[in-house]
Amino acid sequence: MRKGEMTRAAILDVALDLASRDGLEGLTIGLLADKMNMSKSGVFAHFGSREDLQIEVLKLYHHRFEQEVFYPAMKEARGLPRLRAMFANWIKRVSVEIASGCIYISGAVEYDDRPGPIREELLAMVGAWQAALLRCVRQAIDNGDLRADTDASQLVYEMYGLILALHHEARFMRAPGSVDRAGTGFNRLIEDYQPT
Repeated sequence: MRKGEMTRAAILDVALDLASRDGLEGLTIGLLADKMNMSKSGVFAHFGSREDLQIEVLKLYHHRFEQEVFYPAMKEARGLPRLRAMFANWIKRVSVEIASGCIYISGAVEYDDRPGPIREELLAMVGAWQAALLRCVRQAIDNGDLRADTDASQLVYEMYGLILALHHEARFMRAPGSVDRAGTGFNRLIEDYQPT
């Protein structure tokens, strides 16, 4: 990478850390300039606006999420092995984010009723992840790993519920054993949907 690209990548890394901790709305050019030991205009030169910076942070977060959660699971066999890997990778990701926070979850709280490009970007990313989960569940149904009458959308909804509960219990409540409880919940959920 050229120097400018390296500087931009470094700014985005710091911006992602700040947004994970303080939320996307807490991310400002001034705060970022202080953290980077740069002038505001120096940071601003890499991004057209604060909103552009926030969107780039979302894209970086989404890219890392895919690299850690989605792509490794794609190496597993279609059906239940892949679905299990997706959920296990997701839990692993959340367990790392307990200290910092999840941009998808905090972003949903910040932008649930705030229209605009950031909300649209966030919706597209979360929607893409839910669509990937839905495809994986349907493949598990087609493979016979899950019952033919399985409501794929309901199963994805319940998986999402487990992750939200994990994030709440582990990050907000600081409840010990939350990661194990999420795994146990997922296993029980899958058992309910498996053929008898």
